[in-house]
Amino acid sequence: MASGRRPRLLVRLFRAATSSALATGISQVSLIGLLWWGATPMVASAVAFVAGAIPNYFLARRWAWGRRGTPTVTGELLPYLLVIGLAGLASVGLTTLAGRLTEPLDLSGFVRIVVLDAVFLTGYAIVFVMKFALLDRLVFHREERTRGSKSPT
Repeated sequence: MASGRRPRLLVRLFRAATSSALATGISQVSLIGLLWWGATPMVASAVAFVAGAIPNYFLARRWAWGRRGTPTVTGELLPYLLVIGLAGLASVGLTTLAGRLTEPLDLSGFVRIVVLDAVFLTGYAIVFVMKFALLDRLVFHREERTRGSKSPT
């Protein structure tokens, strides 16, 4: 990759998937721990999503999209929060729905956690491709969106 340029599409996709996998791992630990301690599926999945989304922003922004400098609020942060928020709502919604659907089945604690975790992961997988496309095309599509970054030569 030339200095000052963002990586090619397949490199961005691989790096975004890798940073997303790391974020998913953080989210998984949070989700399973919170469910184990008795949190509702909605609370557990919402906290787990945020726990993964914060480090994912910094890692993906720099590594996957090659962004440097201070992000602009309207050019990068707000669109990022919108895209991630929609992805989070999808994951939290699916996990909450699964929690409500499994409640009458009277599943044991461990089995219920496995089912809810599988739904949470499925939600992540479903929205990843759409999230990547939106981040790539709407949020991180131009290099001049950050303050303090060097201009491409």
